[in-house]
Amino acid sequence: MSLQENFDTAVENVKNLNATPADADLLEIYGLYKQSTVGDCNTEKPGFLDFKGKSKWEAWNGRKGMSQDDAKQAYVAKVQQLIDQHGLK
Repeated sequence: MSLQENFDTAVENVKNLNATPADADLLEIYGLYKQSTVGDCNTEKPGFLDFKGKSKWEAWNGRKGMSQDDAKQAYVAKVQQLIDQHGLK
């Protein structure tokens, strides 16, 4: 399978985990997904009181400079780790 096919499969699989991953894992896959699909963060940092938005922005912005292909590979690897940990429905 190509990298894009593996990535697309991982995107579907992450929706079917038996359990919800920890917040840190969710932020990691969010940042990798955004870097894979959009590239470097292109939005302004959310306001001080938007804790969830700020965490998500930081998870994505922390990937700045990573190529989209590298982000896809890291995303696929992280989702596989979560599948090994939680299993699929």
